Amino acid sequence: MAETNPPPEAAVVELLGLLAYAELVAFDRMAADARLAPDLQRRAVLSEMAAREIDNYCRLADRLRELGRDPDGAMRPFVQPLQEYHEQTEPNDWLEALAKAYIGDGLADDFYREIAGFLQSPDKELVLDVLHESRFEEFSAAEIRAAIAADPKVSNRLSMWARRLSGEALSQAQRVAMEHPELATLVLVGSGDQAALMALFKRLTSAHSARMTSIGLNN
Repeated sequence: MAETNPPPEAAVVELLGLLAYAELVAFDRMAADARLAPDLQRRAVLSEMAAREIDNYCRLADRLRELGRDPDGAMRPFVQPLQEYHEQTEPNDWLEALAKAYIGDGLADDFYREIAGFLQSPDKELVLDVLHESRFEEFSAAEIRAAIAADPKVSNRLSMWARRLSGEALSQAQRVAMEHPELATLVLVGSGDQAALMALFKRLTSAHSARMTSIGLNN
């Protein structure tokens, strides 16, 4: 990627604040979802995922303090949209919890991974490092594939659930972009122009479709 000017600090702070609150909420959500697990081994895996989320939150909060910002203040503007997303996508069972972790978190990770390319050190490395680990993604994917193999009707139910997840995520993302123009500017400046921005969203859509297909879900 060509050398670019440093992004505005205000945009970086907003991104870190958004990520920090997302990690904090993810900890609460995964700790609760672990209780839906059918056995203790699976419960332990999701609990381990939750532990990683709170560690990520602490690292992001520390970075905000290094920048002279209060983590609570940086996170506060994103409380409402993220809470509404999770309220609208509360899983009813173990498989829906796993699909939310795999589809919903995967879509968010793809976006943050793209954004990280517009940042400079150490924020670039931090954002990339707090994304969800591939072994947890593989665990969720394997569980969903096994459930579909055992009962093909599961595919239709989870496909509808996944479409709901992506729709709610897109709705809240558009809200955040309108309410926080610094974040939108970060993407536009980093990508170069409107055409590059459209290409970015096309890559996100393609990655989401590939993720759905890989576990046997319909787009």
